[in-house]
Amino acid sequence: MDAEKPAKPEKKESSADKIKELEDRIGKSKYNKSTQKAIGIYKAQLAKLKVKQAARASGGKKGEGFSVRKTGDGTVVLLGFPSVGKSTLLNKLTNANSAVAAYAFTTLTVIPGTLEYKHTKIQILDVPGVVHGAAAGTGRGKEVLGVIKSADLILIIIDVFHPEHYEALKHEIYETGVRINQHPPDIKIVKTARGGIDIGTTIRLTKIDKQTIQDVMREFKIMNAHVVIRSDIDVDQLIDSLEGNKIYLPAILVVNKIDMADAATIERLRRELKPDLFISSEQGIGIEELKEIVYQKLRIIRIYMKEVDKKPDLEEPLIMWQESTIRDICRKLHKDFESKFKYAKIWGKSVRYDGQKIVKLDHHVMDQDVIEIRIS
Repeated sequence: MDAEKPAKPEKKESSADKIKELEDRIGKSKYNKSTQKAIGIYKAQLAKLKVKQAARASGGKKGEGFSVRKTGDGTVVLLGFPSVGKSTLLNKLTNANSAVAAYAFTTLTVIPGTLEYKHTKIQILDVPGVVHGAAAGTGRGKEVLGVIKSADLILIIIDVFHPEHYEALKHEIYETGVRINQHPPDIKIVKTARGGIDIGTTIRLTKIDKQTIQDVMREFKIMNAHVVIRSDIDVDQLIDSLEGNKIYLPAILVVNKIDMADAATIERLRRELKPDLFISSEQGIGIEELKEIVYQKLRIIRIYMKEVDKKPDLEEPLIMWQESTIRDICRKLHKDFESKFKYAKIWGKSVRYDGQKIVKLDHHVMDQDVIEIRIS
């Protein structure tokens, strides 16, 4: 009698299968108070699986990526699907000479250009067009999306005839770990040796309850901690905070090729997408308005420096970010200025009266302030 054949071992479920299963479960679940806990746990498990999958895919090595040296007073990345008009827009905004052709995948490398506007020099990067599945690596997508992580602003460009691309692009950006037009959730977590998870809030939570917070934290192996929450977070923001690796960037949405669309189409997109601006990179429509929006979104300010007993230099401002302090200015001017600082005299909006003497390094400056720094 023949010996019985051993049973075939069950095929182990792959990470991709588990991810797909969890995504299906989340997609089919209606979010309400009764399902909040389960969905929160599914999302926590999904986030952990994606981290593991990304780590395996990279093999512990850095991807080839696109190496672009940051220059100027800020960096803006043009992001859109192939043939949306990024190269033409780059040429209109800057002095770059990006190759343009009427077919997809024209831009094969990152093309840098410089936008000179209001005394600033802003670096504009034209990256290859994004395709569906870019965050997972399709079409060198990881390398393309990786460029945006070191940018200061994302300029999302949508074809007037393909408004559906906006949601697709937002998904790819989100999957690569970048959160656009959001602030980091105000959550402070201090791990403790015992006592469980103690949660304090300074605001009423309307999107998540404390039990779900505790369950999600336990999925991340946090069993004991003091938690203080100061913003009305949802479960995704909680997971982002627990992972601690997300990047928060401002973004501008523009709809291109409006010269080819009728008024009804434009009005419909105005209601549905609520873009910052409609443009035609080919015809130059909206380009000057776009320069101003880029400038404002970068939150740039101009500071005019003044030497003692001399007139201020109003020709070459020092370019800083909003919320900058005198300390930041000292550090930018010279490595010794901070330690040798005595006081500053300021003329402008950040002081009560012109020529006010400021002795605190943490004083916040404002656009077009004139500053005279005294050092020892």
